[in-house]
Amino acid sequence: MKVKVISRSTDEFTRERSNDLQRVFRNFDPSLRTQEKAVEYVRALNAAKMEKIFARPFVGAMDGHIDSVSCMAKNPNHLKGIFSGSMDGDIRLWDIASRRTICQFPGHQGAVRGLTASTDGRILVSCGTDCTVRLWNVPLATGMESDDSSDNSAKQLAAYVWKNAFWAVDHQCDGNLFATAGAQVDIWDHNRSQPVNSFEWGKDTVISVRFNPGEPNVLATSASDRSIAIYDLRMSSPTTKLIMRTRTNSISWNPMEPMNFTAANEDCSCYSYDARKLDEAKCVHKDHVSAVMDIDYSPTGREFVTGSYDRTIRIFQYNGGHSREIYHTKRMQRVFCVKFSCDGSYVISGSDDTNLRLWKANASEQLGVLLPRERKNHEYREAVKNRYKHLPEVKRIVR
Repeated sequence: MKVKVISRSTDEFTRERSNDLQRVFRNFDPSLRTQEKAVEYVRALNAAKMEKIFARPFVGAMDGHIDSVSCMAKNPNHLKGIFSGSMDGDIRLWDIASRRTICQFPGHQGAVRGLTASTDGRILVSCGTDCTVRLWNVPLATGMESDDSSDNSAKQLAAYVWKNAFWAVDHQCDGNLFATAGAQVDIWDHNRSQPVNSFEWGKDTVISVRFNPGEPNVLATSASDRSIAIYDLRMSSPTTKLIMRTRTNSISWNPMEPMNFTAANEDCSCYSYDARKLDEAKCVHKDHVSAVMDIDYSPTGREFVTGSYDRTIRIFQYNGGHSREIYHTKRMQRVFCVKFSCDGSYVISGSDDTNLRLWKANASEQLGVLLPRERKNHEYREAVKNRYKHLPEVKRIVR
């Protein structure tokens, strides 16, 4: 004869300490829980409302420049560092955590138009309207924590004078070359005072240049004749060219799908293209009401941030037609440059009012260390919100 005995180990329901939570065992059988869907729906509604209530995206402003911030660059070797250049020729390295200047790079006589850091983060390349390209030695990460601000100006390694003003610069993701945009696209080596190669397609000024993160020899440029061109350093002539309706101000490659790039356009929209098939855009991202000035992808490749002449910053999904987030403040003027932080959790913007501003990429994200139960709770709320996002009420609150 079989006898079924209910056996329970006391360890399963006994608390280890007096301040631990009592363990509750739940039966998830749907026939016993008839109201489960309704309860989950209410939780999804509450999660959507709470997200809006706790949305505090603005972290702080970094003040120090005395003219408009025209360009920024991330330090690939150091999470907290960001470089910024302004219209009066001032270049600064900021510590994002303490929101203060670590060191300055004096030397440019005109507006700084482009900044980029080498792969190892030790050399900063800057270019501007004074027709010079300058290479700077970046202070090591250890200098970030030191408080002695007696001499916080960095050492200049080299300055190359050229025939034309420069509009942009970008460094190879893996290699010693960098490209400048101006009257034509020039490819430079760290150790050479003359460009090692030059590309030209038409006579119009090239206004932005970006190397591909996956293939170091491929770069995309946009020019004032409304064109986007793709170049390959292994070939003697440009590869492909695409003519848009209006001018493209900036380009950013998707770091996780390096064959795709998104172009920030004067017609208030951004266009995502596949570099292998340029006859039509994969996606058009609309929402800005004035020219889009700059664009940068998150390291995850799932979203990108744009800054616009309409004084707002928007965050788009990489395949979404409309922005999921819009940031603006009363004092922020026209946004000229935006960057995602290297860990994808913050957005930095530089604008006409001389300030850099730090924003959270997730407006309602809690700063500081989360307890495991808090993190679990956040994940659960996100999951129920995603499950019921198509229902009209939840959709309305989220939008």
